[in-house]
Amino acid sequence: MRERLLAGSLKPGDRLISERELASQLGVSRPIVREALRALTVLGIVEIRDRIGTVVTRPDVSVLNDFFTFALAQQADMLDDVMQARVAIECQAIRLACERAGIADFERLQRALAQIEATIDEADAGGMADFEFHRTIVLASHSETLTVLHNSLAGLLTHSHRSRRELVQSFPSMKTYLVDDHRRIFEAVVARDPERADATLRKHFEIGDEYRRRALVGGTDVRKA
Repeated sequence: MRERLLAGSLKPGDRLISERELASQLGVSRPIVREALRALTVLGIVEIRDRIGTVVTRPDVSVLNDFFTFALAQQADMLDDVMQARVAIECQAIRLACERAGIADFERLQRALAQIEATIDEADAGGMADFEFHRTIVLASHSETLTVLHNSLAGLLTHSHRSRRELVQSFPSMKTYLVDDHRRIFEAVVARDPERADATLRKHFEIGDEYRRRALVGGTDVRKA
């Protein structure tokens, strides 16, 4: 049944034949067919409707968010691995954004940048503003696959963004870094310069990692009297 769905012979809106007919076609018992339908229902691939039967639906990819959040968050030392996946997704996305983004995308990115500046002293709102800026880059790539992958990690990424914003209390210099770096990223996308955009984004990630490492060893900004 899964192969039929993947092959496209069964499409959203199609009504499946009866359990008896499916069992006969697939060469299995009806209880096994029923079990398979339950599994597909949990995945959101089919829906069992009263007086209608079983109908093929379009899966809600947002369920991946909860899946990855709980599955990965419970594994030790998983954050670094998630961050590497994020780098891969966003760096490819920003290259595509340089090519595909339209005026509406630039305007959304500009609004997201303004929100980062407005919430620079707030951990919760600032973390969400940071996440939304990067999510807007992925949306501007107009790649449905990259968007789905990035959204599936949203729960973990928002937690990561918030944690990093808390570092501002120990490292006031992060305020300038956060605003200036995001502005440089924005300018590179608007200039449609994929090489500069990619390099700026990677540098942004590296500096963020450096602040996190300094926090782990109890470092703070050195202030002049």
